[in-house]
Amino acid sequence: MKLDILLGLQWGDEGKGKVVDVLTPHYDVIARFQGGPNAGHTLEFNGLKHVLHTIPSGIFHQDKINIIGNGVVIDPVVFQKEIEDLEKLGFQPAENLLISNKAHLILPTHKWLDAMLEEQKGKQKIGSTLKGIGPTYTDKVARNGFRVCDIIATDFLQKFKAIYQIHTDLLIKNYYQPPDSIANVFEEWLKSLQTLLRFKWIDSEYEVNDYLNEEKSVLAEGAQGTLLDIDFGSYPFVTSSNTVAAGACTGLGVAPGRTGKVIGIVKAYCTRVGSGPFPTELFDETGEILRKQGNEFGSTTGRPRRCGWLDLVALKYSAMINGVTEIVLTKADVMDNFDTIKICTAYKIGRKIIKRFPTEINKKLKPVYKEFNGWKQTLSLETKYENLPQAFKEYVDFIEAETQLPVRIISTGPNRNQTIIRYS
Repeated sequence: MKLDILLGLQWGDEGKGKVVDVLTPHYDVIARFQGGPNAGHTLEFNGLKHVLHTIPSGIFHQDKINIIGNGVVIDPVVFQKEIEDLEKLGFQPAENLLISNKAHLILPTHKWLDAMLEEQKGKQKIGSTLKGIGPTYTDKVARNGFRVCDIIATDFLQKFKAIYQIHTDLLIKNYYQPPDSIANVFEEWLKSLQTLLRFKWIDSEYEVNDYLNEEKSVLAEGAQGTLLDIDFGSYPFVTSSNTVAAGACTGLGVAPGRTGKVIGIVKAYCTRVGSGPFPTELFDETGEILRKQGNEFGSTTGRPRRCGWLDLVALKYSAMINGVTEIVLTKADVMDNFDTIKICTAYKIGRKIIKRFPTEINKKLKPVYKEFNGWKQTLSLETKYENLPQAFKEYVDFIEAETQLPVRIISTGPNRNQTIIRYS
């Protein structure tokens, strides 16, 4: 059995949570492989709307195994809140959620360091979620990290105090004053470790490979999006992990040769949260309509998302980097009432046409658009592809022709049942 991978092909917020939830019945195991509580995967079903930050999006299917992999960073306080919210809804996550003992933990000082570093950037702020993600990954690479397995280590307090001292020295050196009571914050953090202790910790690399050897189907769930990847995104306005398909190998301990399908999630237009280049961004009424109609406000931060037309240059780049085998198109219903819809097919600097996603994107770069007639029909009311308007089908056909990839699934709304599967 091969490991299938599902990830976003844009700047995040593509609708990955819903799609994972829809696909979960076809898999035995759902495993998160990177990121942390900076993710916000929104799921809607049976009148319920729920946002997951750390826990895999298959958790609502209690007969499925969910794994938080070694590549994920966990904030114990956020994790505790997620678990409490699930239990209030009648779910028992302790029965079907496993945690890698190699996953790193976010300390309160990581969040303070995050805020300090963002503040120091001034006008060059990257738009961090301030969840402590970057400093936690920094400590991981610097070999100062604090892992899940360290909670029960005999030298727990020694390790904890050593990291705390390193962080405190940095904060004092930079004259940063934490906004909260240090004693209260750390007391809350230490108490939240009791929730982690309720769950089964595993060597996730062994477990995932054993599942594959047993012919169990495993879906790796990514967070954020390809264009936020630490290596291949619009650096430095990126996240701190590898959001691409290769990240599933290191984030779960699976060899590249054991990967199968790569399912790329694509919003029918583009959005971005925070700072950084965005070639097709709209600053007019159309952009505002997209934001309001699509409810484009961050599920983690609440910040308004920047909106723009679909960018095929960026999409083809993402498809190449990830080895995408099929596309899931989401939120096309947001554009139901548009007379004209555009897709960026190339960039232009002066008279030069560019069809490769550049390492540096500056203000001189302008998008080249192809226009389409709007479909002027409510997509969310349809359940079969053949009943969708011809103008929308032409939009889909163009995406398939340009990317040379099948658009296998179309999401026509936020709810679980608002999904059209074109190919089985």
